[in-house]
Amino acid sequence: MTQDAVQDAQKPAEAGPPPRRRRGRGRRPAAEVRSDVLDAAGGLLLDAGMGSFTIEAVAERAGVSKTTLYKWWPSKGALALDGYFHAVESALAFPDTGDLRADLTAQLRAFVRILTLTPAGRVIAELIGQAQTDPELSAALLERYSGPRRDLAVLRMRGAQAEGRLRPDVDPEVVVDQLWGACYHRLLLPNLPVDEDFADSLVANLWRGIGT
Repeated sequence: MTQDAVQDAQKPAEAGPPPRRRRGRGRRPAAEVRSDVLDAAGGLLLDAGMGSFTIEAVAERAGVSKTTLYKWWPSKGALALDGYFHAVESALAFPDTGDLRADLTAQLRAFVRILTLTPAGRVIAELIGQAQTDPELSAALLERYSGPRRDLAVLRMRGAQAEGRLRPDVDPEVVVDQLWGACYHRLLLPNLPVDEDFADSLVANLWRGIGT
């Protein structure tokens, strides 16, 4: 499955890994090399998960040396995390229509589609599990994934508070935990499904307590 499938969870997976990139003559710009590496890392994760994810495999797929990868990423886990976020970032853009409830619902729906209709749900669960014993991955998870994702939602709610559309005594950090934390809970402890109906119910139930 390619990264395009993450951006459109309804598309069927494409069979087979992408061909290895050919190295052109001369030195490529660092930004281009980095983009190729992230494409390769994200694609490898979505295709096969963490079980088959290695520095060597990413280097082969991206057409770069292992030395280049270790220069930019301190561990396999940190590279995997950046590859994952690169693959799903566009699908998780936070809308700003002026209607906070609608935007929270839309973003949460997009998130649960990623978790349940693409391999990305399995991958983030694997990354969270590995982060418990990999300090570098744990730090990268907070700094480069969960932290920035949390900030997007918090800033969106702070803006709504400033505009008088969200109660001033509401703590946006807690709201993030109530909404997205509930999705992660069902992902990691799958007693009940995490789906769009669940996303709708989360926002609807919470809104009765935080909306003006």
